[in-house]
Amino acid sequence: MDIISKKDGPRREDVEAKRLIRDNQKAITRLADQFSNGAYSASRNAKPEKPKPSGLMLHDLGRGSGTSEPQPYIRVSPNDRVVMVDLETNRQMHMLGEIRRRDGVRRLALATAANGFITPLDEPLAEALADLEGAAINAEFTAETLAAEIGARLGIA
Repeated sequence: MDIISKKDGPRREDVEAKRLIRDNQKAITRLADQFSNGAYSASRNAKPEKPKPSGLMLHDLGRGSGTSEPQPYIRVSPNDRVVMVDLETNRQMHMLGEIRRRDGVRRLALATAANGFITPLDEPLAEALADLEGAAINAEFTAETLAAEIGARLGIA
């Protein structure tokens, strides 16, 4: 019968394996470099410290290079938001409103404080589009027709 008990300290086999690795470290490194084309030693060498920026770092996340004049167009997105978008960058320029269902009918709700928008339309845009508030979107007056009508009122081709 064998009695197995826990013993303090490392096992004899572990001590022997560590000694074997330590005594043959040069040969192990040479073989690792040969297999990895020198990447093993390169990864173990100290990497040069990257230069640290000093002072204030500014990043201009504004409009990239391109034409200086935006080319706006009106788009009704799949989630029924009516926006003015730049054709080149595809960035939203103005949130004009959204199409909401009221009493079972889809109607335009302009971006005003009364309609619950946080950032209401500028006064000139709101005046130009005021009579479209509540316009019913149906088979005769589609979302595309709405976009064309808004574009015509704002002077966008």
